[in-house]
Amino acid sequence: MSGNHPYRRAGAVIVAGTVVWFVGISPVSRVYVTPDAAERLRMLKAGQRGWVVGQHLAAAGTAAVPVGFAAFARGVPGRRAKRWAVAAAAALLAGAPLFVSSLSRRASDLERFAYGRGSNAPFLAYSGLHVLALAALGGSLLSLPTKRWIGVTAAASAPIYGAILVAKKDIPPFVFYLVEGLAGAYLMTWDGTDPAET
Repeated sequence: MSGNHPYRRAGAVIVAGTVVWFVGISPVSRVYVTPDAAERLRMLKAGQRGWVVGQHLAAAGTAAVPVGFAAFARGVPGRRAKRWAVAAAAALLAGAPLFVSSLSRRASDLERFAYGRGSNAPFLAYSGLHVLALAALGGSLLSLPTKRWIGVTAAASAPIYGAILVAKKDIPPFVFYLVEGLAGAYLMTWDGTDPAET
């Protein structure tokens, strides 16, 4: 807790983890939208050093964001809001190792990633857990005296992202981090009081 902004540290960890994740996922970013596997492999080999370093940074961000949400959950007052916050943090903590292992494989086997070989189950589980985490985060924020838009944003993103995940069997994970980073930034500036009273 930090003075008049009790969730500033938790929010800062979430935002920092999100920024590190985005920096890490950025090297050779066109590889994600390039349809040809051979061209993807060529791009990865050309930018291999940046790609490998990036995967490690993305892994660090993947691990940091749940830690920030766990810190938020620890400080949340009220049983209902705390239950939702704990559920969000637990889902993110459970999902992080799944994506970290995927990032490790991406860094160590460029060809496998370029050609989409291997099971996609860990990534799908990680993504599904993110959807659950966003729903729970929305429930927690809506149970607290936060501005309504932040809770609605988190809660509403869950069914949208869930539907995309079910329909496509894939989803760009940056969409999760956009919402989580936004929530972290809000927590950094929120003083814990009802905005209607200020």
